[in-house]
Amino acid sequence: MNNKSPHNTAAALIPAHGGYRKLKSFQHAELVYDATVKFCDRFIDKRSRTHDQMVQAARSGRQNIAEGSQASGTSKKFELKLVGVARASLEELLLDYEDFLRQRGLVLWGKNHPTAQVVRRLAYEKNRTYSTYKPHIERSSPEVAANTVICLIHQTNYLLDQQLRQLEKAFLQEGGFTERLYRSQKRSRE
Repeated sequence: MNNKSPHNTAAALIPAHGGYRKLKSFQHAELVYDATVKFCDRFIDKRSRTHDQMVQAARSGRQNIAEGSQASGTSKKFELKLVGVARASLEELLLDYEDFLRQRGLVLWGKNHPTAQVVRRLAYEKNRTYSTYKPHIERSSPEVAANTVICLIHQTNYLLDQQLRQLEKAFLQEGGFTERLYRSQKRSRE
């Protein structure tokens, strides 16, 4: 006979999930979203489709990480899918920023550009918030602002790529809800 209470069985069946606010990928995606809203309000006509699409792509990156994290308790497959959607949304946004620079004859910084290195190092500051990046986005030229957000997007995409690899590995090793349900049912029959 199984001595586990139904509550303990449910806990094993549906693992802890959520906690997305602690994920570095979510924190970075939130910075990208906030920066994009400010950038678009400064440099893109609010009535243009591009303004709306850039803001929505940034929002999608953030929201899909949160939704995937919440769904992870019952569907690792769905979590993988949503984190992948977040990554794709940010790639779309990256292209929009690159288009912005190219169409205005502005320079796209390489990762070794001196100012890019300054912006990239901001990721290591404690208690980093949007305010950390604000001078580079709200009080600088369009070139500096766009490249700052591009740096943030690259950092976020790197974190999402790492997260996707970890999620894939965990899914392959442990399975998802269906596999946990099967193992739980098998144990309760024994």
